[in-house]
Formats: sequence, structure tokens, C-alpha cells
Amino acid sequence: MSGAPARLLLSGYYGFGNFGDEAILRVFVDQWRSRRPQDAIAVLSSNVQQTKKTYGVDAISRMSPHRVADAIRACDVLVSGGGGLLQSSTSLRSLLYYTGVIREAKRAGRKAAIFAQGIGPLDFIGKQVVKRTCGTVDLAVVRDAASAELLAPLIPKVRVEVAADPVFLASAEVADASVATLEREGIAKDGRPLVTVVVRKAPLLDRIAAELAAGIDRFATAHGADVVFVPLQRPDDAEAAIDVIRRCKTAPTLLGGGYDLPTMTALLARSSAVVSMRLHALILAARLAVPMLAIPYDPKVTALLSELSYPLPSLERGVSGAALCDRLWEERASLSAHLERSIAPIARRAAAGFDRLAEFVEGAVGEALK
Repeated sequence: MSGAPARLLLSGYYGFGNFGDEAILRVFVDQWRSRRPQDAIAVLSSNVQQTKKTYGVDAISRMSPHRVADAIRACDVLVSGGGGLLQSSTSLRSLLYYTGVIREAKRAGRKAAIFAQGIGPLDFIGKQVVKRTCGTVDLAVVRDAASAELLAPLIPKVRVEVAADPVFLASAEVADASVATLEREGIAKDGRPLVTVVVRKAPLLDRIAAELAAGIDRFATAHGADVVFVPLQRPDDAEAAIDVIRRCKTAPTLLGGGYDLPTMTALLARSSAVVSMRLHALILAARLAVPMLAIPYDPKVTALLSELSYPLPSLERGVSGAALCDRLWEERASLSAHLERSIAPIARRAAAGFDRLAEFVEGAVGEALK
């Protein structure tokens, strides 16, 4: 796709060191440049210099009202997403920020798109905020059917389309530099089987920590695997990991973490299995067809498993962690084959979402030139 250059402004949870959101941004930039290399991309970020250096884009301090307003006026299209931005479970303040950016873009006469977002949870007040601020967006593309079902009644004048999370399009290539990073952490290219575990602070972890520890011990004692915990957002994930490790009778390793998408790809590609609470570690495992065990602390994790029609039950309260980890290990081949079959249509949907956004942007620029 070609045409006149456009100026895109991305609004999301960027620059905070959260693996999932940074992975989304990495894939967005790569996918966009493959479609419309002539476009300029700017990102609202909490860490302007790091975002510029890492992704080769312009970046604007997201908490500087005057700079954000200038960036909105300078863009052709505001892209809100991806990730879980339109939700009220984190805080109303967060929801007001993201909807406020959309509102200001429309007030400035700019095109605005909701893109690759997971919508919700939204309480009554949250739904009213979305109704009043997002009803005039020009494009709405969400990452799953449940999000579409929640958003559609709130913005009835806008057709809500379903794509998929951008990370389903992450490159499966393992870079030498990423392998070298893992080797410095003691992860050899070859050797004993490896199980990667990703946890985060959540009430569910407190309830199932003992069972998770028992499952981790089974990987080590019954199946001869090395188990590593990797924090995706420090320091909280590291603290959650330490709490579980202390319950283990074996000695799992806590890695430094804070990895970028290429390094996590190298780690999961090296893994025989993945146990994760965090959504994007699960998405990346699915992308690489690595057998996984999900811990559904949030409805978005349950939605992913449903989308994949994944046959292995989740680790929840009242479930034997040791038995479930044994089953994961014994069924690795069939689970991997299932993921390979399931991922293809989802990846096509994710690519179609980018195609739809590129088509929209081209139309927006063409309209502005008339």
C-alpha cells in the first residue's frame, strides 16, 4: 500500500517497561513500515528517549499537556492502542487519560482510531465515559469478539471490527544477540529441558501459590527440567516470583528479566513449556507453538484460551498444580500441534487488522488532500 505520507500518533501504555505493551509497539512499528514506510510515527511515551532509541520513532512526553496537544494537532490520525486501554479495573484516572486523548483528537478535527484493543472490564461509570468520548471515532478495531460485544453498544454509530492482538504477528526468528543475552544469564543454547514461568502480583496468585510451587517441583524432580522465573515488569513481578520460589522444595532460578520482544522470543523458543499469568507471554508462547499452562488472573487470559480452544485446563484455586504440570509435560507434543493449528487463522486476522488500518489511513490522507 502506498500514497501520500501520513503522520500517525500512537497513544498507549508505552515507555513504562511493560513487556506486553512494548511488544505491541515493536510489532506495530514493524508491521506499519512494511505497509506504509513513508509515514511518520510518533508515540506518546513515559520514557521519550528510550522509545525514540528503541523503535526509531518520534516520541512525546505523555504527561506534558501542551506537547500532547501539539502532537495531536500535528498528526493526521490518532491511533489509540493496542493493549487494554479502555477499562476501569486499573483506575478511572487511566481510562480518563486515554479517552481524553481521543476526545482532544476529535476536537482538533483529526481522525481517531481505536486499534487492536481489548475492551474492559468497564463498570457503569466507565461505560458512560466511553459512550461520551468515543462515540465519534472514525475506526474501531478490537482484538477479540468479547471486546467487540462490549464496545459496540457504547459506540452505536461506529462499526466495531474484530482483528487480533498484534503480538500474534511477532517474528519467530531468534537473534544471535538475544541468545547471547540469555547465555549471560546462564541459559545455554542446548542442554536440560527448560520451563519458563511468568507470574505477577494478583489475588489469584496468593490463592494458588502453593499449588504452583508443587507443580514447579514436579517439573524439576519428575521430568528433569530446569525452571526459570522471568519478571516482565520489574520490580513487582520479581517480588511475586520470589514469593513462589520460597515455597518450592527445589531451586528455580530467577532471571534478571525486563527483556525486550526478541529476547523473550529466544527464551520461549528455548523452552519446553511455559507457565504464565501474563497475557503476552502466553500469546508469544502460542505464536511459537510452545506448550503452555495459563493462570487466569484476568478475563483477558480466559478469552485467549477460548480463542485458541486450548485443551489444557488453567491453574486455578482447587486444582492440583502437580497433576496439571504432569499433564502439561506428558501432552507437550499434542499441545504444540494444537497451537500450530490454532495460531494461523488468528495471525491472519491480526494482519487483516493492520491492512484495515492502513486502508483507513490512506483514505484519511487522501481526503485531507482534496
